[in-house]
Amino acid sequence: MALAKITSITGRGLAVPGNDIDTDRIIPARFLKAITFDGLGEGLFFDARQAVAAAGQVHPLDDARFRGAKILISGANFGCGSSREHAPQAIQKSGFRAVVAESYAEIFFGNSTTIGLACVSSDRADITRLTAAVEANPALDVTVDLVAREIRFGGQTAQLTMRDSARDALVHGRWDPIGELLEGAEAVLATASKLPYLAVPQK
Repeated sequence: MALAKITSITGRGLAVPGNDIDTDRIIPARFLKAITFDGLGEGLFFDARQAVAAAGQVHPLDDARFRGAKILISGANFGCGSSREHAPQAIQKSGFRAVVAESYAEIFFGNSTTIGLACVSSDRADITRLTAAVEANPALDVTVDLVAREIRFGGQTAQLTMRDSARDALVHGRWDPIGELLEGAEAVLATASKLPYLAVPQK
């Protein structure tokens, strides 16, 4: 079965402001003990949410106004710190399908792309506009259009940037290298059978 082509993501937005938000903040280390990624969404920003609640405030992820949001909005160098792939998994398992931030840590960006989580960048002024619009109207639909390279919200438009190789992989359904390899298993075996230095097991 072919991978889904991710050309555009539309949904409500949720902003978690700040720069240098690291992977330990996104998903604390104690949640990494799981054998699978199932249920990781429950640990998304867990400690930050607890700290905000202890201060008598409400974290955006616990705010009923933003429940069901699909677009996560943040600042610069998002996903820095450790290389744990659990961070993008936790974001995706929480229902998010795209992240809009000023910039990303390299490994986090790569881990996100390989699970089909679109991480796009926009400049600070545009992210500020987007955040303001979402907070003013939590029901506002935000569209992240990878083909047109733009973000649309409430009659406004912002330009997005994304590494060409990642954008191409998402738009053309080539974002999961392991999935592609498994789908092409017969072709791989056929090629391997012609190589004199490989002994391919016969079915």
